[in-house]
Amino acid sequence: MPVQPANPEPAPDFDSMLSRKFGKEVANYFSGSPLNRVGFLRSDHKFLSAALRHPSTQFLLCRDLQPLVDPSNGTKLCWVKYEDVKPVIGEDPYATTEEEMLGLYDSGRYVPQMVFLGIDEKVKEGLEYQGKNKYWGAPYFAIDVTPKSGVKEACEKLIAELEGKGIGFAKGRVMEIEALDDLTMSPSSRARASRTSQPELTPPQAAIYAEARQLLDWNARNPYCAQCGQPTLSVNGGFKRTCPPKDLARSASKTSSGVGNAILTPGAGSNSATADESERPPCATRKGVSNLSFPRTDPTVIMAVVNHAGDRLLLGRQKRWPPYWYSTLAGFAEPAESIEEAVRREVYEEAGVHVGRVVIHSTQPWPYPANLMIGAIGQAIPSGETIDLGNDPELDNAKWFEFGEVREALKHGTSGLGDPPGEGYIEGGLRLPPPTAIANQLMTSVVNGFVSGTPNL
Repeated sequence: MPVQPANPEPAPDFDSMLSRKFGKEVANYFSGSPLNRVGFLRSDHKFLSAALRHPSTQFLLCRDLQPLVDPSNGTKLCWVKYEDVKPVIGEDPYATTEEEMLGLYDSGRYVPQMVFLGIDEKVKEGLEYQGKNKYWGAPYFAIDVTPKSGVKEACEKLIAELEGKGIGFAKGRVMEIEALDDLTMSPSSRARASRTSQPELTPPQAAIYAEARQLLDWNARNPYCAQCGQPTLSVNGGFKRTCPPKDLARSASKTSSGVGNAILTPGAGSNSATADESERPPCATRKGVSNLSFPRTDPTVIMAVVNHAGDRLLLGRQKRWPPYWYSTLAGFAEPAESIEEAVRREVYEEAGVHVGRVVIHSTQPWPYPANLMIGAIGQAIPSGETIDLGNDPELDNAKWFEFGEVREALKHGTSGLGDPPGEGYIEGGLRLPPPTAIANQLMTSVVNGFVSGTPNL
């Protein structure tokens, strides 16, 4: 079985009262980013402009949402510098303020999507910036270099140069990328990697890529205003989209190139007719406070359900899964529904089981494309444990498994869907998701005494 990536270390709690009462925090794969996102600086183009060109700045390139990797270095995530991307993004995309960008918006000009990811404050020789407070660290950006429109040639040239160095874009999901980075690995991850014959994907780099992928994907999926249908502009470091009041492409299609150039020059004189031609029709998003589009995150419940006696676990499987491969139940939370209600509804719809008490366990970002997996543990009511698959045909089968069988599968039967089971697995035994899946964490917690309070491992 391929080496499985390690999960991130939970945040330090310094012997907090919460940890003494509820136990150690659980951190799941794709969380644990080493970056401070400093979201309050995303609209500060003076900061973004300085961050863009600083020597410590790292750029993660993505093509069709796949990250740049170096196969010769253990398929490690690969970072490039400002001089590498300047032919694609231009001298400085943040040279003007957001307000000035809105006035110069031209939907006919393709601008490659950029996302400011945050700063790594551990890098002391990074950028120093004085805002309300002083901030320092190495800035990180993500850029979509998929060859398109006006930057097609520049992107293709950059990609060819990188491929000439043996560097390319990953194939498949990020868990298959081995991104060993001792500087950002937790002590436990580093120790685990030292015992294996090949490097494994580090949680910090996986978390950075998750942020990049989800934001690039969201921007690509939302090029038009949901209210009026006109093209939108990415602002706030890639974390918001807005519907500009003007579009120079409207006037450019009706005027000569000379007039168009006059419009593009801030402060240049222009007649009122030309100015009117760039005005867009009214849009409700430009009024009041709801004038921006924000990234989408879909709350998804995933739950380990224990029987009333507290010795069996409810698991289900889909037809497309490998033989004997089961997992916890999951589904999307619906509008005007609490997480606890979503857990009860999904378990009833998929398996016919009625759940009583529900407790939130942990969460996991899942950027395929924009899920937040909200892990929960629930317990069935005494009269509601009968399995009935007649409500919803999603599951091929569902069963109650004794804790001992689940415990054995967690030791020897975990793997990705396309991978063979672990060493020691006996054919016909239960198979389960790998540790990078929150389902694995939920099951591990249950058989380790989360419900009963008595450890079983």
